[in-house]
Amino acid sequence: MMPSVPPCSSLGNQCHQLPVTLRIGSLEESADSLDHESTWLLGHTAQISFGDPRPQGRDLVVDAVLHVRCRHLKAGDTPGTARCAAHGHLGLMPPRSSGGTQPRRLGGDRFRVVSGREQVTLDLPFPPRTLPVVELDEVNPCSIAPCTTADHTRGSACCRDLEIEVLCPRSDSQLESLVRSRQSPYLCKVTREAEDAIEAEMISACGYLDDRGENCTLHGRSRPDRRPAKPDLCSEWPPKGKGLHPGCIFSPPPKARPKASDATAAVKSVQPLPGQAS
Repeated sequence: MMPSVPPCSSLGNQCHQLPVTLRIGSLEESADSLDHESTWLLGHTAQISFGDPRPQGRDLVVDAVLHVRCRHLKAGDTPGTARCAAHGHLGLMPPRSSGGTQPRRLGGDRFRVVSGREQVTLDLPFPPRTLPVVELDEVNPCSIAPCTTADHTRGSACCRDLEIEVLCPRSDSQLESLVRSRQSPYLCKVTREAEDAIEAEMISACGYLDDRGENCTLHGRSRPDRRPAKPDLCSEWPPKGKGLHPGCIFSPPPKARPKASDATAAVKSVQPLPGQAS
């Protein structure tokens, strides 16, 4: 049975960060698909530090550090100290971690993406127009939506959180308990879907968002081989009527409350006629 709390012997780095290995995809997938999945995952740099993609068995994986504190970490009685609410450990507050700088937008048309299973710097220009076109004012519907992530950050919610798959065999109860002990909602909804991995949802904004945090800077750009630069996963809108976050512009509209006159009529319709009261 998995322990309810991680078996930590003292306060330490694990209070603020957690090194893990994340599954990107199966090596049986096409190279194009793995490039898109890798670029998508390694783009979410706000709270995750990434290494380089590498093969492991039948999968493409990446070593990463999740910068989410343990929910059992509490401030101590004096400034600069901490205590573990689960084990009672006392000591200095472990330093917060955020990882090194991982720029994905390098200025102009230059971006850091994954190509051929490697992180590379590429020029990703917009394709030249070969025929005259009528320019239309197109608005990204997500840029004006009041969607929010679970930490109540508003805007571009789909670009601010993600699902991750942590390689963690069922026998590694220590790692599983460390993952499950992270602070919600920044890492939450941990489930075991396979013998060798657990899944979780995490808030970590994408580094390809523009300065306003509203639009993807890869949108409309092309790789040197003319493939779309924007990951496939980000190129499809949610099904209409099935929004992914509160306030999603694709969510079904709220049901309108009945007008007072309609409500009065409904009440009258069930009232017994004179002489029928029981």
